[in-house]
This record gives sequence, structure tokens and C-alpha cells, in this order.
Amino acid sequence: MVADPAVPVEAPQPPDTLELHHQEPVVQVFAEDRRSTEIADLLAHAADGGRISDDEALLLYERAPFQALGRAADEVRRRRYPDGRGTFIIERNINYTNICVTNCKFCAFYRPPKHDQAWVRDWDEIDRRVDEAVDLGACQIMFQGGHNPEFGIEYYEELFGRTHRRHPELFLHSLGGSEVVHISKVSGIAFEEALTRLRAAGLSSLAGAGAEMLPERPRSLIAPLKEPGRVWLEVMELAHTIGIESTATMMMGTVETIPERIEHLAMIRDVQDRTGGFRAFIHWTYQAENNKLFGQSPSVFEYLRLLAVARLFFDDVAHIQGSWLTTGKEVGQLSLHFGADDLGSVMLEENVVSAAGAKHRSDTDEIIALIGAAGRLPAKRNTLYEILETYPVEQAA
Repeated sequence: MVADPAVPVEAPQPPDTLELHHQEPVVQVFAEDRRSTEIADLLAHAADGGRISDDEALLLYERAPFQALGRAADEVRRRRYPDGRGTFIIERNINYTNICVTNCKFCAFYRPPKHDQAWVRDWDEIDRRVDEAVDLGACQIMFQGGHNPEFGIEYYEELFGRTHRRHPELFLHSLGGSEVVHISKVSGIAFEEALTRLRAAGLSSLAGAGAEMLPERPRSLIAPLKEPGRVWLEVMELAHTIGIESTATMMMGTVETIPERIEHLAMIRDVQDRTGGFRAFIHWTYQAENNKLFGQSPSVFEYLRLLAVARLFFDDVAHIQGSWLTTGKEVGQLSLHFGADDLGSVMLEENVVSAAGAKHRSDTDEIIALIGAAGRLPAKRNTLYEILETYPVEQAA
């Protein structure tokens, strides 16, 4: 039982200092900081729904006391969602190929063309996985694959078209800005034409895939062959203007600095101010196994601090998702007290992040129990965050 929904009793106490894995100077977070009054006023302003600047977000990330930061973010969540729901969705991530020419240094899933472990799923196998997902209660399919140089717009029209014809009730929340750029290059068409044709074929919305880090310096180091962050955002903005909504994401913990994390948030908010097309923001932690970067994943405190800052900063993004897949179920549960209103997916299948070391799995009953034990009302949703079913808390306990 959670005594105070703003501060879970099981939350670990933060250390006196927060040491970042990339060896930047230690950030002091003493409550007696000489700027404590300024920070307290800023937290109150943000908790009341006031907009904060990039510099103010950076100040809160670096200096705000851990518990106070969490309380402020949770206050925003409570005001937005007074019913106390914590939502989740049932989906399946289906990989249609692992062939990719982008060579991202953090990825352990892809294989280059002609590699002896490269593969492409045939249509019958894709159909089988979709049918199985529907039988298991999925309402969303995320098609995910590499930048296969042989796949142009026609392949994706077939992929979405055949799935939509078989199961028109499914939301096809798939691809991302990077895939759209790749499809456009391979097919020799403009971004707008690619998006229009994908939508006509059955694509419901774009995932946040391919964002990773949007600022130029870290992006050029971890994904040098991908489009610049500004181009990823250009695709998303164009998608929003023609009626395709999306999510926005961040992979934190590779080579970026703290200011670059805040810059990433600001780049997303600039687009959101113009379009309103990002339904949710999801950040996840870099997984350090089986790839070219290695290193170590960010700490729980880094993750939760950024989660809380994101909820305060994104005054125009409706939903903030906790990423238990990379941080673990207990941290996912804690995220519901640091601004998150959603725990993402009961994933019937996921291979990309898992290849780099994410090992956490869950089923519907466990997600319901986690949400209920955190003092929230568990609710199953669809891609549009429409509530499909709620579960009594006593059922979840």
C-alpha cells in the first residue's frame, strides 16, 4: 500500500551525489544548495502547469532534490489524470528483416546484407505472427526492421496492406522517421509521397523509432549513417500535418551530455508546439551488451530524474511512458510516481532492444499487479490511449 501517491514508500533514497556514467563532473544535489529557493519556486511553477525553459529544465535536472522533483512531476500527472489510472497496451513487435545498412554502433540486432545471419521473413510467417498476436489479445502491431536496401515503398505497401485487410481492427503503429527517409531514398520519392502511400496502405501512426539522440554531436557519433536529427523531426512534422500522429523517444546513456539530453527534449517540443502530433514521450536506457559501444547503462536515478523533468517540460505532450523493458519492473513501477501515466506494452514479442541486453519480460496479469501495487487503477488502452478495460485494484494486488 502506498501511503503518499506522490512519494512511494519503497523508493530508494538517493545518494548525496549523482555520478554520471560518462565521467562528467559529479552533480551536487544537496537540499541546502544556495539556489534552493529558486529551484523550489521553479518546481512549484512547473507543477502548476507553467512552462519552463531549456535552461530551467537543465537546472532542475542537475540541481533539484530527487524527491521534490518527483513530487512536482507527479503533481502534473495527477492534475492531467485525476482518475488515477495507470495504463498499458498489449502489442507485438514483429521484425520483418534484420538486414540494415545504417551500422548504428549501439545496435546488436542488425546484420549487413549478405551476412550469414541475415534474414527476411516470408509473408506466411508474418501473417502467422499477426494472427497469433490477435488471438493473444493484441490491439497494436509494431513492424520493425532494418534499413534493407532492397525494400522500397512497394514492399511496405504490401506489408501494411495485407495486414490491414486481414485485421482492419489492428492499429499499425510502426516504422519511424528513419525508415521513412530510407524508403524515400530507395524509391526515389519525396517524404510526403512515402507517408501518404503508407497511410493509404494501412499505417495508423509512426513510432518514435530512430530518434536515439537528436542533437548533432552525439547522433553523428552513435549513428553516423543516419539522417540528422533535424531531418527525423522534419519527417515527423510532415506526418503530423497530413494526419499521421506519432510518439517521440530518446535513448539515453551513450555519449551525450546532460545539456544534450535537454536539447533533445527541446527539439521535440518545438515540433509539438507547431503540430500537436506527438501523443507520448518515451525515453529508454542504452543497453550495453553485444554492440560496438559497450560501456554501461545509465543509473536508475539518471533515468528517473529525466523522466520527471520530461513530464514538467512537455506541457504540450499528453502522455509520458515508463520504460520497464530496459530499467526493470520495479523502476517501471517507480516511474508512475515520477510523472509517468503509462507503462507501455505487454510485449508478446520484442527482439531489437533485447539483443543488446534488455532481459525484462512481463505478462498482462503482472503489469496489472504492478500498476495496482503502485496505487494506480490499472487500465488497458489502445494506441490512441482510449481505455478498453479497467481492473479493480484488489484484483491487481
